[in-house]
Amino acid sequence: MKQQQSQQQATPRRPGHGSPGGLEEFGDVIDVEQAEAALVEHYPRLVRLAYLVLPPGRGRGRGRRVLAAHGVVQRTLPRQRSSTRGAGLPAPRTGADTAIDPGYAFVRLRVLRAALAGGRTRRWLPLPPLLPQVWGLRLFPRSGSADELALDQALSELSGPGRAAFVLRDLERLSAPETRRVLEAAGVEHPREALDEAERAATPAGSRDRSLLESTEFDPCALQARPTDLIRRRQHGRAVLAAGAAVLVCGALLGLPGEGWGPDGAAAPPYAQNAAAEAALDPGKLTVTPAAAWKKAARQDFTAWPARGDRIHDRALLRRALAVWARPGAGVQVSATPGTPAGPASGPAQLLFAGVVDHAVVVLLHDGLRVVRYAEAADGEGRSDGTGAALDFARTDGAEAGSAAAVVVSRTQGNIRYLTAPWVKSARLADLVKPEAVAQPVAVGAGGVTDPVPTARSSATCTTWPALRMGRPLLTDLGELVPARLTYGAPRKPGEVTSPKARTAWARTACQLAAVRGQGVRTVNAWEFARQPLPGGAGSAAWLCTRAETWRGPGSRTMAQIQTPAPSGRPNEPGTVAARAEGGTACGPRAPRALAGVLWKAADKRWWLLAAGSGQVASVTASGGVSGQVTGRLLAVPAKAGDRAELAGRLANGRRIEALG
Repeated sequence: MKQQQSQQQATPRRPGHGSPGGLEEFGDVIDVEQAEAALVEHYPRLVRLAYLVLPPGRGRGRGRRVLAAHGVVQRTLPRQRSSTRGAGLPAPRTGADTAIDPGYAFVRLRVLRAALAGGRTRRWLPLPPLLPQVWGLRLFPRSGSADELALDQALSELSGPGRAAFVLRDLERLSAPETRRVLEAAGVEHPREALDEAERAATPAGSRDRSLLESTEFDPCALQARPTDLIRRRQHGRAVLAAGAAVLVCGALLGLPGEGWGPDGAAAPPYAQNAAAEAALDPGKLTVTPAAAWKKAARQDFTAWPARGDRIHDRALLRRALAVWARPGAGVQVSATPGTPAGPASGPAQLLFAGVVDHAVVVLLHDGLRVVRYAEAADGEGRSDGTGAALDFARTDGAEAGSAAAVVVSRTQGNIRYLTAPWVKSARLADLVKPEAVAQPVAVGAGGVTDPVPTARSSATCTTWPALRMGRPLLTDLGELVPARLTYGAPRKPGEVTSPKARTAWARTACQLAAVRGQGVRTVNAWEFARQPLPGGAGSAAWLCTRAETWRGPGSRTMAQIQTPAPSGRPNEPGTVAARAEGGTACGPRAPRALAGVLWKAADKRWWLLAAGSGQVASVTASGGVSGQVTGRLLAVPAKAGDRAELAGRLANGRRIEALG
């Protein structure tokens, strides 16, 4: 008997468990301080219970339900600190477990009553508007997995008493008789029907063992925060002040403004203000380079560009552009090249262009690291949600004359208009795939904007690839704000694509540029690193390494190809890609070396393994499916269709070089 008593004394107290419903130990008097202590100790559990029992959002979202749950729990105690009698608790039964926490059971019952009352009256917040209130933030629980979402949906389909029965039984772990007694005390008219409804609920696995009910999906105390639309509240400040007491209830829920942009256009709310950020938003502090400054500039880059366009003095337009750049709203279409930060400027930017181009008002800005293009519809006021505004970012740090020769100012229906650098005297449209064709002149307006020129289009057959020759530099559009510059020659000293050999090499390479579209490419260089006689007197093949360098540094793309004699009637047939690689230093200025191989089928149907290295390669070895070795940098070994070989080489200094790819 003594041992049994010792075990009973060691039993821990658990909130709301032990006797049926956790209520029998009360009697008719509950001390408010005791109930308050239970509320503070078990606050997260009580708020979770209220959140689960409250009705679904009815279009207002989980954030309002979170506030309602906290409000229900915080208002469970009487207004005055005194003993509470006649709380409607069931009378105690003999033999009840002494481990019950009566304060917790009392508070739980009041929480349950308030939550059920909120569901019956279809009100979301059964609490005064003074507490709790969150201004400037939207709070909601963390999203759960598919099982938590399925359980939340299942609970939303139950009635209020059904949800209460489900939570008492599966979260609070009460038995069926205990659950009925608590529901009766909470004022539920038909507790048995509520239990039956909870039992029939179609819930996912884990719902009945508390693993899902205790997840973060249903934890109103573990919240995520997001901003509200503060700019609407600011724009309606006068109306809010005039509304007086009404602002305390619905100030944060005022309707959207009417048609037309406000002074900040489609910008989202400002989150922080400091001197540099405020300066970046001031159109009067934009840097404007004098028109002739580029002639004496130490560097010919974007910093030497003057401001051009017929709207450079439109302060309202410039303010909208700067505000949207700093805080793009939800309706603004934002794009950025890989590795380009899309955040606000750290200080006043440089104005490059502001004007109307192809039914759009365009503003081009430069902050030393990026070129930013803001565009909005020119045929009327923009909508308040920002729909129709666009913001494009492209990284341009370290640009020089050739790569700072043009910026895309408009892109419509497969055509592009460029804003050209002030030092560009002429522009001509060339077709890379037709090196023998004469480049056509492209008109450049007084403001530096070109006539529309076509852009390369994706198709199964590559029959044309437009490029723009800005004086000597050759540029091509790769779907980004700044065109890529094309060069030809050794990696450490590439030249312009002007010679017949360079134009022919690019004619057979141009269609491979589609593989680097949208990758933030700065330059693409084609380098013929070897020329190899083909077996059987089939002529000679050129080995080319094409390397695309990015503005950000990492992310370069390298491709080795062999250009065998073109078939009759197709002199510019694309070459055969032998290997591709991402990153690395091969074929670049840091490692101007290359080694590549390919299986080639001769006219007599025989297969050969062909391999070639750049000038530094002293020997080439093939192993695996095909074996062979040669002193020198050209290897040709008989092979069979489908053979796979491992290639390696040695440089003149004895160092090993791996094949590309």
